Amino acid sequence: MKFNRNVYHSLMMISQFGINMLVPIFLCSFIGIEIDKRCGTSFWVVVLFFIGAAAGFRNVFRFARKIYERPAETRKHRKVEQKEVQHGKRQEDKN
Repeated sequence: MKFNRNVYHSLMMISQFGINMLVPIFLCSFIGIEIDKRCGTSFWVVVLFFIGAAAGFRNVFRFARKIYERPAETRKHRKVEQKEVQHGKRQEDKN
């Protein structure tokens, strides 16, 4: 079976989107639960949940913007580059 780098790269990016979204939500929610337990209130968990959601959306937005700043690498473009590299090696071998 041939190693397909694009599939693993896509899975990695999908995982990072999920982690970037969920970690701030969970952390802020748990902090809100602890504050509510200690202070005897019941609104901090909701407030911090939405703060965590906003932070998660910000993380995902920044990550997506970073991805789209780079030019897309297509199969055709890579094949052309591979041929150029192979062609260049052949000429170096001749010299």
